[in-house]
Amino acid sequence: MPTTDRLLQALSGPQSSTRLRAAMTLGTYPDSDLVPALIERCAVEPDFYVRDMLTWALTRHAADVTIPLLLAELAGGQPQARSQALHTLSKIGAASTWSAITHDLLTDPDPETAKSAWRAAVVLVPDGEEEALAAVLASQLGRGDEDLQHSLSRALVALGEMVEAAVEDATRHPDPQVVAHALATQQLLEDPDSAFTVSVEEALRLRALASAPQEEAG
Repeated sequence: MPTTDRLLQALSGPQSSTRLRAAMTLGTYPDSDLVPALIERCAVEPDFYVRDMLTWALTRHAADVTIPLLLAELAGGQPQARSQALHTLSKIGAASTWSAITHDLLTDPDPETAKSAWRAAVVLVPDGEEEALAAVLASQLGRGDEDLQHSLSRALVALGEMVEAAVEDATRHPDPQVVAHALATQQLLEDPDSAFTVSVEEALRLRALASAPQEEAG
């Protein structure tokens, strides 16, 4: 095994393959003293696969060492640091970290942070908190591009029947983009294997039908 200094040097090296191997080694041979370096790298690592390996490496260390440092990242100003910390907390899955998934994180203006918060929340939500979580997630319907919307819908679907009322309410929202996203989410709730399609045109058509005067029965 390379020395600690060489591993830390490799962890910030110019080649992603070198950084990947360093992260794998640090996970294979856990050393609590190196957890801060792993978390620090998470905040700046540009390669998705290396970030995923960093998360794996952190899950191999003692939770009582990693969790406090990850929670501290959630209060930071760097979006990638928050996003990756949330992702790692979801992989650790400690119930005690649920309270750290705040409303501010679930509605974070950074798309990647919000996505990570949604996924973590669905994993960590305790019994009895599902409806409240569903309401917050439903408040984000209509937000962002299709990728972000699909991520939100998957999070809502993962909560199951608890989200049905909140999503149904969103189909009557004044914003047609919210309505379209709610309708697409309803389709996934009915058939999780169906295609995800957000159609503002369909939302506007259904709204027009709903608001049209009913013909009198003759």
